Amino acid sequence: MAKRPIVFIHGLWIHASSWQPWMDFFQQHGYTPLNPPWPGDSDTVKACRANPQMIANRGVTEIADGYAKVIAKLAEPPIVIGHSFGGLLAQVILGRGIAAAGIAIDPAPMKGVRQLPFSALRASFPVLGNPFNFKKAKSLTFGQFTYGFANALPQKEAKELYDRWTIPAPCRPLFQAATATFAGNQTKVNTANTSRGPLLITGGEKDHIAPPILGQAALKKYPPSVKTEFKLFEGRGHSLIVDHGWKDVAEYSLAWLNENGF
Repeated sequence: MAKRPIVFIHGLWIHASSWQPWMDFFQQHGYTPLNPPWPGDSDTVKACRANPQMIANRGVTEIADGYAKVIAKLAEPPIVIGHSFGGLLAQVILGRGIAAAGIAIDPAPMKGVRQLPFSALRASFPVLGNPFNFKKAKSLTFGQFTYGFANALPQKEAKELYDRWTIPAPCRPLFQAATATFAGNQTKVNTANTSRGPLLITGGEKDHIAPPILGQAALKKYPPSVKTEFKLFEGRGHSLIVDHGWKDVAEYSLAWLNENGF
């Protein structure tokens, strides 16, 4: 029996091609993987860095709609797996009822999650500290990447990941998440959709950008009548999908999908 396609969704500052090891892994297990870019993303890391204006001023709803268009062309609702803001987008898409199951890896907070850990504020400050960044695309310095993504890694591996995968990212989604409590529904997830498929939310114990408390708070937003689970990865930071331990996360995700009939 053919397995459902999997749509991988990247987050801020990391290029879509970073999913390639995951795609190879899941393809070996019978799935058809896709890793569509965000609107405005170029095909390569180098091209994204050279054309940041193409990525700038893209909001959460526009990005989610872009993935919805990709999904509409598939023969059946896919599984969606997203990291960071991609994890939030996976929940938005699952809430729309156009995906069969979702995995949100260390997701950005949805509307209604009011916790604001200091580390998340510090990791976002390079963008949120200047309101004129709203319509821009910004890159992280290596120091900012190390604090936000790679704080649980050796310096050498952090530098390798920074050089290989990082790209400029639109600032608008961060502002939308930061102001969601007071205005706007861009980061709202339809948690009341009881007909949706199962959802796994993960947290990395040492994650600075999306600490586990954010994923645990998201879990509480869903009714108990629909399967929603949380998994903590001990000792892991926000880089957990691209660093040396990525396969541990992928294998857990595969096992969870299999347990839920996918």
